Amino acid sequence: MIYHQSIESCFPAAGGVALRESYDGLLSAAKEQLKKLADENAKNGIAFLDLASRREGLEAAKDIAQRHQEQFEDVVVFATGGSSLGGRALCAFASGKKPQLHFIDSIDPHTIARLFDQLELAKTGFIAISKSGETAETLAQVLVALGWLRTALGEKSFSERMTIITEPGDSPLRGLAAHFHIPTLDHNPSLGGRYSVLSIVGLLPAMIAGVDSAAVLAGAGASLDAAFGPGPVEDNAPAAGAAISMALARELGIKNTVVMPYVDRLEGFACWYRQLWAESLGKNGEGTTPITALGPVDQHSQLQLYLDGPADKLVTIFIGAMAGDGARLDPSVSGDHRISYLADHCLGDLVEVSAKATTETLARHGRPVRTIRLEKTDETALGALMMHFMIETVIAARLIGVNPFDQPAVEEGKALIRQIMLESQGEES
Repeated sequence: MIYHQSIESCFPAAGGVALRESYDGLLSAAKEQLKKLADENAKNGIAFLDLASRREGLEAAKDIAQRHQEQFEDVVVFATGGSSLGGRALCAFASGKKPQLHFIDSIDPHTIARLFDQLELAKTGFIAISKSGETAETLAQVLVALGWLRTALGEKSFSERMTIITEPGDSPLRGLAAHFHIPTLDHNPSLGGRYSVLSIVGLLPAMIAGVDSAAVLAGAGASLDAAFGPGPVEDNAPAAGAAISMALARELGIKNTVVMPYVDRLEGFACWYRQLWAESLGKNGEGTTPITALGPVDQHSQLQLYLDGPADKLVTIFIGAMAGDGARLDPSVSGDHRISYLADHCLGDLVEVSAKATTETLARHGRPVRTIRLEKTDETALGALMMHFMIETVIAARLIGVNPFDQPAVEEGKALIRQIMLESQGEES
């Protein structure tokens, strides 16, 4: 197995028989939802499930990635939400070689200006990603970049230094691309932004950064095979994860779900998950609130609340295979016997022990805690986790009767942005 999930500590004594019965019922329902999902995929195709095998658009992306690696020292990715978070999570596993990627999902004038002050535009490439091609923030970022490129290098530089990813059809972003002859890749119209990480949306930036995209997809494929394989449902990690989350919410009012990796490189993954879970489940008064934390750092900032505050959180702890990694600790340099317990250990040993101690402490306090232990902390594991949590999220949404693929409240806000901006134009004139 690429990773191992344990939910045994998710059954605190306070839950009793009712929690176990609720979990068993929801696990059975999750099994049915898995079967329906497989049938739907076989009949009509579900875009995110096909990505591991179809490798959509990767051949075209390979050439663009190579050109960016050879031509640029910095690459700026303009995107927001799912169009940004997935690529950012993948790039945490980059080789560290040039070019350096900058994910800009902010429109704060200070942030944008500071970035451009740091860049040498002649050695900088740009990628703009918007599924609809109408995202106001991304359009604004692109317009700023085009203005600065025009001033510094002339209009001919646009097509040499920018690549756009957006769905086919008439949109403002695709119109800009056509007007200035900017190379454009098609975003699959059936693929929502938060489920697009394994498409060119996430993989093009990752490939530019030197991430092994084949390993990411191999991990996703292994996770997909395990989820839809013939094994018993209690061993099905995404189904069990969805069932315990919803059972805890139903029986104990556990309305918050904390993701706490003890691997720095998974911090971006936790942020990607936060959007995936929140935007997929938060509808019609349903859903639980995702919270990100990072171990061991947040043992010293949030753990007190998790242990002794409201009993309304499920904590998922991710543990990497770090034992024996990193610098060896030598307390003898100080001669202080009070730190002798660190002797003959490495930094990685302390990280693993910290994760274990946090897990056990939460369990002793009767706080539901799930652990996911990785055999290796690499691109394969990341791909497997991403597919796991996309499947888990879809199952959980269907268990509570909401559509995991839409975001009606968010669309309302986007429309209001356009309306207010247009009204302010009239006031200024």
